[in-house]
Amino acid sequence: MATVAEPSADLGLGPNIASANRQLPAVASYEQVNDDIIGTLRPTKAWFAGLSVAILCLLIGAAAWMWQIYMGLGVAGYTPPVMWGVYIVTFVFWVGIGHAGTLISAILYLFRAGFRTTIYRCAEAMTVFAVMTAGLFPILHLGRPWKFFYLIPYPNWRLIWPQFKSPLVWDVFAILTYLTVSTTFLYIGLIPDLAAMRDRETHPVRKRLYSVLSLGWRNSDREWRHFARAYLFLAAFSTPLVLSVHSVVSFDFAMSLVPGWHATLFAPYFVAGAIFSGIGMVFTIIIPLRRWFGLKHYVTINHLDAAAKLCLFTSLVVGTAYLTEFFIGWYGGSEVEHSFWYTRVFGQWWWAAWIMLICNCVLPLTLFSQKLRRHTTWLFILSIFINLGMWFERFVIFEPSLSHEFEPWQWTAYAPTYIDWAILLGSFGWFSMWFLLFIKNLPVVAIAEVKEIVPPRLTTTHPPFGVPEPSPDRVDVEGMHPEYLPETPGERD
Repeated sequence: MATVAEPSADLGLGPNIASANRQLPAVASYEQVNDDIIGTLRPTKAWFAGLSVAILCLLIGAAAWMWQIYMGLGVAGYTPPVMWGVYIVTFVFWVGIGHAGTLISAILYLFRAGFRTTIYRCAEAMTVFAVMTAGLFPILHLGRPWKFFYLIPYPNWRLIWPQFKSPLVWDVFAILTYLTVSTTFLYIGLIPDLAAMRDRETHPVRKRLYSVLSLGWRNSDREWRHFARAYLFLAAFSTPLVLSVHSVVSFDFAMSLVPGWHATLFAPYFVAGAIFSGIGMVFTIIIPLRRWFGLKHYVTINHLDAAAKLCLFTSLVVGTAYLTEFFIGWYGGSEVEHSFWYTRVFGQWWWAAWIMLICNCVLPLTLFSQKLRRHTTWLFILSIFINLGMWFERFVIFEPSLSHEFEPWQWTAYAPTYIDWAILLGSFGWFSMWFLLFIKNLPVVAIAEVKEIVPPRLTTTHPPFGVPEPSPDRVDVEGMHPEYLPETPGERD
């Protein structure tokens, strides 16, 4: 897991300024970690208000979907040949949001990036719920959603199998694989934290539930070794999913001949955009949580600063992909491509394209300033613009291409209806509902990994021969052989 810091001579609460051997200077002991993080699980009035709003948005989306089933897909604003509307735009948006969790929890873990420790649990939960949300939209897009099981290759007496050339089937495999691995990765990381909650729980039913979920975790050295190996394996196994899942989603478009889609750039383009949008959503979630839950001494400014640098890097990659798209359209020499790109940037769809460019390429350049990278209010505002810009990026990819194909008689316009917007609102309600339920039932910050970067509390020290005893009011670590408390991870067999 995370690298264990050297014990610090000053175990009191100090200023929240990280040092080489003290990543969380305002955290003094393991008891404080348990108290602070498990204390966030108590429901509050503000939490109930947020959950009520999320459920209301979900009900609005569900009502719009029921009306669409009753009236048909015509109420969704489809105008032939634009038959992929807001539903597919939002599907790709939510799949992209889910990629940051795997990036932060798996790839950064493999590279031993220390700033992931306090934010990766939030990102992992966001991944699972974002993929759950994305999985709804291929079903919503079907005219007869009750027939969705035909997409799944299961043995049946009619010997009917899915059409494996259909992009919808590709999406089913990508989503189910990613959801399964992401959920497993989240649960494995939760096992030590569930054991900590079990040990502090007094209610017999909840204590028994935590005991079952923690798989009888006893904090032994043998368990920690197996846990570290399993976590490393899952991290290595999950890493290719970041590249493969969104690449498969991009093939839905790149395999066609539609202007603006038929390009080999789409796979890396979609992956970079997914990581960028996911980091933006992490900022949108983690910054309010660290304020409302009093976790500023866990999710420090240094952590946000490092994540902002990653956000800036992915923004530059996405901007490079935009310029590459424009260059390919110009260099290809196709009149259809030239006409399409002009319409996209300066013609019918200029407003959407410039929202995308400003939100994703111009505003993130402010992160070159260290002062703004460490300004939480600006990071939160910027994350809202990033989320908006990345949704419009998907909108700009789909709608201009479908509305401006090869023949002029195919050129048309597209305008989402109130049904589209209601279902989009419902998707945010669905995502928010699950996330709000998660943060009040399971720790949003990894207890076990935070303890690994908190210096263990010392009980006794044994000075070597010839070294005088330390003064009683100070623990001199240098030259000592400390004995740690049994609560230290891996110290109890």
